[in-house]
Amino acid sequence: MNQAIKEIATRFDFKGTDCKIEFDRAAPAIKLDADDQYRLGQLLQVVREKLTRRKVPLKNLDQGDVEMGTLGRARQVLSLKQGIDQETGKRIVKDIKAEGYKKVQVQIQGDELRVTAPSRDTLQEIIAFTKGKDYGVELMFGNYR
Repeated sequence: MNQAIKEIATRFDFKGTDCKIEFDRAAPAIKLDADDQYRLGQLLQVVREKLTRRKVPLKNLDQGDVEMGTLGRARQVLSLKQGIDQETGKRIVKDIKAEGYKKVQVQIQGDELRVTAPSRDTLQEIIAFTKGKDYGVELMFGNYR
């Protein structure tokens, strides 16, 4: 976020404007505040660019509605998804069970899933299967043993 804030401060099209980017660590969210809707779109583009350079998946960025304030000011909140919520976790478990893998157990542990299987080949098949589906969240896979 610091890089995005610095870029906004130095870009020519943002000179003399009151555009802000704030990062709220408590509730992982990015707050954009701009003079008008066009500049809000430019702020969003800068934030996306900086996130992709840092290899943060944009699927985990949940864009809120654009709020129009007084004098044409525009605000938007971008919340960051961390982990897998219960509903998405249940959908993933249901899809893996429906695929019919033998001796595979799936456990929901907080905001992540643990899949256990007797062979690595089966785990690799499950990884390929879940990568092929779209759950609205970027899936990351840890070590398997």
